[in-house]
Amino acid sequence: MPAQPRPRATVLTVSAVLLASLLAGCGDDAPKDEDLTDQKLSWEDCPAPTTSQGDGPPPSPLPDGTKWQCATMKAPLDWNDPQGDTIDIELIRAGAGGAGNERIGSLVFNFGGPGASGVTALPAFGEDFAGLRTRYDLVSFDPRGVGRSAGVECEDDEGIDEYLQQDMTPDHRAEEEKLLDSTTAFNSDCEKNSGSTLPHVRTTDAARDMDLMRQVLGDRQLHYFGISYGTELGGVYAHLFPKNVGRAVFDAVVDPTKNPEQGALGQARGFQLALDNYARDCVSQEEGCPVGDTAQEVKDRIAGLLRDLDGKPIPGTFPRELTESIATDGILQALYSRELWEYLTQGLEQAYDGDGTVLMLLADSLNGRSENGEYSNLIAANVSINCADGRPRYTVEDVTARLPAFRAASPLFGDTLAWEMLSCADWAVPGAADHPDVSAPGAAPILVIGNTGDPATPYEGARKMAQALGEGVGVELTYRGQGHGAYSSGNRCVREAVNAYLLEGKVPEAGSVCS
Repeated sequence: MPAQPRPRATVLTVSAVLLASLLAGCGDDAPKDEDLTDQKLSWEDCPAPTTSQGDGPPPSPLPDGTKWQCATMKAPLDWNDPQGDTIDIELIRAGAGGAGNERIGSLVFNFGGPGASGVTALPAFGEDFAGLRTRYDLVSFDPRGVGRSAGVECEDDEGIDEYLQQDMTPDHRAEEEKLLDSTTAFNSDCEKNSGSTLPHVRTTDAARDMDLMRQVLGDRQLHYFGISYGTELGGVYAHLFPKNVGRAVFDAVVDPTKNPEQGALGQARGFQLALDNYARDCVSQEEGCPVGDTAQEVKDRIAGLLRDLDGKPIPGTFPRELTESIATDGILQALYSRELWEYLTQGLEQAYDGDGTVLMLLADSLNGRSENGEYSNLIAANVSINCADGRPRYTVEDVTARLPAFRAASPLFGDTLAWEMLSCADWAVPGAADHPDVSAPGAAPILVIGNTGDPATPYEGARKMAQALGEGVGVELTYRGQGHGAYSSGNRCVREAVNAYLLEGKVPEAGSVCS
């Protein structure tokens, strides 16, 4: 979503506190002369999520009793060698359930990250999208490198705990070198444990998997709902397969014109805006704000807490301590959704009294750590996909030179987001490009929704995406609200516009606004 010390993930939040959310490897068991487009999926009741997917019980049936079904699709490990080794892509679906409604096809979801398991996310959001199931099978998947789809593996749980608790905002040269050393060691473990997969987890590879998925599902066109990073994946798909685009919605839109540095700087501004909005909301409450009496005091006290934690951590969830870095992750997680602001207030109150439990639970949710101390492969997949996609490799000198701009964008989060630019240091695979190509002349209209208060994918990214898709393709809709994403906010205007487009083909007027 974000919040590991890697290129910032942008995962749509599933849980208010914790995301209770067997790595599938590469194989060569598919016959080399088999046309993978002719494969038949074997749909069965879904098992419980694996550790790499986030753990938890099997997905519960939908309110009408419909069970979730899972299947495995074969895809080439290397799309440049489609007759070579294959990997498994894990899928999940809930069949269309609208009596008397003509089925359109499958509606494929990607919930972001990169690194989020769609197999666990779709059931978590199933009720939110129930209205779309009247005419679509709801389908999602673990993209390659994620969860059960050739999931990338880097460090073990103990190593990730240690990594995340270190000082991510170094104050002097020795701390800078320590951060760089730990980052390169993490990246070396990724190569050691998943080296054969790392060259093949680019977004372009996942987009080709989706076109294979479209054919295997029996759809003439890909109908698609992308959220956060899922909008980038959808844009890349539209660029590669413009004639195959059906009805598509991009929500919480990534700016495709920015390189990693520019994207991180935009997020610094976005999270600072969300913090400003939280602080104003807190002091406007009738019962008062326990964090401060004015919006500025709220922000000053949060900054003071982080400074104190930098020198003296406090107890978190035993035996871990709440460090400055973990507390920052917890605050960032809470800013993803207005529904989490009350937990941020609670966590800050506790932390001022020397108890870091709530902020640490929020951070664990962001970083994919379950209650039993096991991590999903969100962090490993996030860094692997971002570093395979992004060409720049930033140095300590690059970061220190850019710190003033990041601090100006966000006094609280600027350092954290600037130092995350080191994430791809000594990465084993060269990055593909400075930014994705999403130009899609000839594609069907794509509904692009920007949220004015979105911290992780700032509002201006929607306009940039609509423009980059091309004239007559990108159709922009503005939601004047808070949080990461618009459809999941429950705003009636957004819901009606999206549903009318996906279910009836009614394209909103470009520039429409929902409040």
